[in-house]
Amino acid sequence: MMRTPRPARWSMIGLLLIAVIGIQLIFPDGHSLRAATGNSAAPWMILVGIAGVIWAYSRVIGRLRDRTGVDAAVPTTQAKSDKFSETELHRYARHIALREVGGAGQKALRNARVLMVGAGGLGAPALLYLAAAGVGRIGVIDADTVENTNLHRQVIHKDASIGMPKVFSAQAEMEAQNPFVEVRPYNRKLDDKIAPELIAEYDLVLDGTDNFDTRYLVNATCVAAGVPLISGALSQWEGQLSVFDPAHGAPCYQCIFPAAPAPHLAPSCAEAGVIGPLPGVVGAMMAMEAVKLITGAGTPLRGQMVIYDALYAESRSIRISPRADCPICAAARG
Repeated sequence: MMRTPRPARWSMIGLLLIAVIGIQLIFPDGHSLRAATGNSAAPWMILVGIAGVIWAYSRVIGRLRDRTGVDAAVPTTQAKSDKFSETELHRYARHIALREVGGAGQKALRNARVLMVGAGGLGAPALLYLAAAGVGRIGVIDADTVENTNLHRQVIHKDASIGMPKVFSAQAEMEAQNPFVEVRPYNRKLDDKIAPELIAEYDLVLDGTDNFDTRYLVNATCVAAGVPLISGALSQWEGQLSVFDPAHGAPCYQCIFPAAPAPHLAPSCAEAGVIGPLPGVVGAMMAMEAVKLITGAGTPLRGQMVIYDALYAESRSIRISPRADCPICAAARG
């Protein structure tokens, strides 16, 4: 009513509250002012305590927001026009010129929601190409931070990002590559508590993780949700990938790998090493399969696994089939 600025309003409210508490503490029992303000300082002190807790909580959230680079004043999602802007049409002109993609395919990419599990060797090139291709919403989940030893192969991360959570490093590079895409970073490990809800928000999942526990979890959750899964893997000089999609007659990951191998048979990149460009090759192929699935172009790698041997410049494709007794996808295939 006084048309005062918000800080002045809060200052007046604070002074009024102090005055009321002062009346309760200074004036004698039975005084009319004490009676008019509740006869006790306790409720007002409780109110001050609650307000203090709320204020402290908001400060903590503000500091966390500052650390993650999220601005509460800027909406995380913005309404998109049904039509491409002139800048977008120029950006995607080479896609639109392709008969297999065209305007309809590019619009499908724009409306697609893709989740990348892992922002490491395979996730790095896949995320960059998904962003460049114009995939409308890209989620990325990873609990790791950027390390110096990552940089010879994880091309989405830079030297200045060492120590930074990988999902935020990746987000910055993707948004720099294409400001027309929405990137949703999840700086945490994927576990069975959040996997069903998270994966249900996406149309397609790419798995670039380096441990079998997560791979089996992602596979089982995708099968249950009916979401196609593009899975890639690396070892030294060799990589492989396939599209696991039981809803369309293809096997799931556990059909092909029913049990995790012994640790010494599947050493990590840190133990066995990996040639730097190899994740770029396989990760780009994963992004290519994602674009094909979204646009309907070509023949995706359902029921096939591509194995690439970088040391001898050889690649081969093998047929893979569902297992009738698979505990994960047999029921999904009916």
